[in-house]
Amino acid sequence: MRREFDPGIGHVPLGPAAYPPSARGVSAKPTPRAPELSRSRALTVYVISLGLWLTGAVWVLSHYFLAQEGEFGPLPHPLEFWLIAAHGAFGFASLWLFGLLWSVHIPAGWRSVRRRWSGGVMFGVTAFLVVSGYLLYYLGSAEMISVVAVLHWGIGLACPALFLLHRFSRDPAR
Repeated sequence: MRREFDPGIGHVPLGPAAYPPSARGVSAKPTPRAPELSRSRALTVYVISLGLWLTGAVWVLSHYFLAQEGEFGPLPHPLEFWLIAAHGAFGFASLWLFGLLWSVHIPAGWRSVRRRWSGGVMFGVTAFLVVSGYLLYYLGSAEMISVVAVLHWGIGLACPALFLLHRFSRDPAR
């Protein structure tokens, strides 16, 4: 049975180990890679993340651009309720996903020092989106809710770019 957090995945030890000396006799320490997620876990990450982003993006589109004019003012688009309900469901699933990444991917990735800056940014953005999503439900002030909402969806819409930056960034030449 393969476990993502076992040392030695990808033939690179993650823990303290003796590294072979370099050609000049000085000890060279290669940077170990964080263990990759299994195929099924990576697919789970992609499905939940894409569902969360798509439901949020389409909700923003329907709320701000597809509102219908009614007799007493603008009416919400008929899909708005279902989109926000689906977004909430994907949001709960993303909390589980964050726990999965916290136990498997984040600690080993932090120890490996590779892509640490982009991973740290993604961690901070995720934490902000979780807290701001909570505040959207429980914050009492209407003025504050509108500010938090714009920040939440503005930063949320940028998440695919952050993911691509983290996934495909190159490590600095050593």
